[in-house]
Amino acid sequence: MSDEADQTEGEQVARKTPYERLGGREVIAAITNRFYDLMEGDPAYAALRAMHAADLGPMRESLAGFLTGWSGGPRDWFASGKCMMSMHRGLPIARETADQWAAAMRRAIADVAPADKVMADAMAGVLEEIAGSMVPVEASAD
Repeated sequence: MSDEADQTEGEQVARKTPYERLGGREVIAAITNRFYDLMEGDPAYAALRAMHAADLGPMRESLAGFLTGWSGGPRDWFASGKCMMSMHRGLPIARETADQWAAAMRRAIADVAPADKVMADAMAGVLEEIAGSMVPVEASAD
């Protein structure tokens, strides 16, 4: 392959959104479903599961909508006025549950294995940072 062809291919990848690079709605839905399946079935995520309602159906839909818009796909979830940080503000999110969330999401992404591994790894890393940011900062003891 020539340098010119390499450059053109690189430019095409750069113009795609993360949503497109990951595989679109179908892959986002598969990641979301795998995430909740892990949360429901693996005891490693028991504390995380305990924080959620018995019916995870609405959460599956909401997380898929968030991830779709967040990654550059249709922004219906955001257009409805939702905010991920506000939705979690009152929840007792501890370091343990944030870590469980990040681990389950990283595992779900790896299990679904989007074709663009670089983008999949980047997605997992950023979502891990977001999960960590949901842990309230303890007031310093002065």
